[in-house]
Amino acid sequence: MPFHPFAVEQFLSEMEHGVRFNFSESGVHPMSYAALFAMAQIDTEALFETLVDYPQVNGFDLLRARIAALYDGATPENILVTVGASEANTLVATTLLEPGDNIVVFRPTYEQMAGNARNLGVEVRTVDLIEAEGWAIDQDALATAVDDRTKIIHVVNPNNPTGCVLSDTDRTAIIAAAERVGAWIVADEVYSGTERATDTATPSFWGQSERVIAINSMSKAYGLPGLRLGWLAAPADLIPAFWRRHEYATISASMMSMKLAEYALAPVTRAKLTERARGLIRRGFDTLTEALAEHPGVFSVIPPQASAMSFVRFDLPLGSEAFAGRLLKDQDVLVIPGARFGRDGYFRFSSALPEAHLRDGLDRLNAATADILKG
Repeated sequence: MPFHPFAVEQFLSEMEHGVRFNFSESGVHPMSYAALFAMAQIDTEALFETLVDYPQVNGFDLLRARIAALYDGATPENILVTVGASEANTLVATTLLEPGDNIVVFRPTYEQMAGNARNLGVEVRTVDLIEAEGWAIDQDALATAVDDRTKIIHVVNPNNPTGCVLSDTDRTAIIAAAERVGAWIVADEVYSGTERATDTATPSFWGQSERVIAINSMSKAYGLPGLRLGWLAAPADLIPAFWRRHEYATISASMMSMKLAEYALAPVTRAKLTERARGLIRRGFDTLTEALAEHPGVFSVIPPQASAMSFVRFDLPLGSEAFAGRLLKDQDVLVIPGARFGRDGYFRFSSALPEAHLRDGLDRLNAATADILKG
């Protein structure tokens, strides 16, 4: 069967290295190791005595206990530590999906799960989010898309690229649709904790239905993407099936990543990381909207409720791929074209960055816009 490349990640892999103003990432500005060590009060002498060895393959007991504490009623037996959320998504797809199944996804979204499904020969059914309703779910389309062959309803909540958070009504509709046919809800929740207008974390789907798998990582809300450490929370009797495939895919995350994640997820440190993320997100979005207002009528954005990203609509005489190419060529600015999410006429912009750097890059974006408007 034909292979479907991962459009967003292919774009990033080919374009992001060496860019001066990289606004294409989806997490908050990464921390330095020094800042993490200071925040978590890590005993570096003890840490550096750690052997450069294989760690416990499914994740250290303490690490899994700290992850389980994030989910009501979960225990370490519900947790498998993976190499980022990306491996967790892939393990779920290869474990649960079979020929003849279909998967329902919402668009626009981060399409790793959908891409995995396509590459397994599984039908992918899309349900559009409604921009005019704050990127709400088209509940009628959801009800139509889900049938007795639906194995997974996949949701990214908060959403990538829009930053929208599902309403209680939309959550209820997803749960009802899944339970009607016995489908799994696979919830990618990597942006929980990045809320812009509230200090209350986006609730997990975990515990809301019997057939739920929740996925998260250290990359987005915690500002530690270089650890490449994620996890999945699932019913305990399903964990061994994921674990066996984990042994084929990566064997394990690294020893040092697990050690540092243990420190980062200690309750006091985790609270500090969340506070840092929300500060960057809130200041950054205000700076972005101020800059976009310099060209009235050209840019518009539904304010994201969470995440470091905004999905910006633009009205210019060129498509999103061409606009992103122009920004990169003329101004050394990188954004992700909306076409990579199936929505032309938009770009994804990450603004949870140091203020001076963000403002300099936005000045360049506005300069490129002015040149395009001149013709």
